[in-house]
Amino acid sequence: MEQNYADATDISLLELLQTDASLSNQSLAERVHISPPTCLRRIKRLREAGLIEREIAVLSPDKLAAVLGYGLTALVEISLDRQGAEWLEAFEARVMPDDAVQQCYQVSPGPDFMLVVHVADMRAYLALAQRLFTSDANVRNVKAFFSIKRAKFQPKVLLAQ
Repeated sequence: MEQNYADATDISLLELLQTDASLSNQSLAERVHISPPTCLRRIKRLREAGLIEREIAVLSPDKLAAVLGYGLTALVEISLDRQGAEWLEAFEARVMPDDAVQQCYQVSPGPDFMLVVHVADMRAYLALAQRLFTSDANVRNVKAFFSIKRAKFQPKVLLAQ
């Protein structure tokens, strides 16, 4: 689906779903003033077009840390020696399967990648660094910033300007 095929109703549905994906089809339909069957068809089309990647529960790492007794979030800058497409893709392929890597962005200018990682503690971070960065000969520099407080987390795409 190209952007010009998403009308105002689709945008409204996307806005509602990214705020609360647990809303029932009936509730969604009522809020955007369409019938429930039409709502189902539209959401199916939005999924098939890839505009809706998946629906998940967003957990609170801070509250879970209190329950589990641990938790460390780090923002990690990675600079590579070689930045050819094959080297960038190789690095992505190396970090993507690791469950501790929550987000991976190729960025410019500055470092080549920014990662958001969540691990149990500093020992687990050191193991991750060894596994993903130290053992990779193409990684030139790693700079980690450890979160002491998450002031805002909003996994929402701005749809209206």
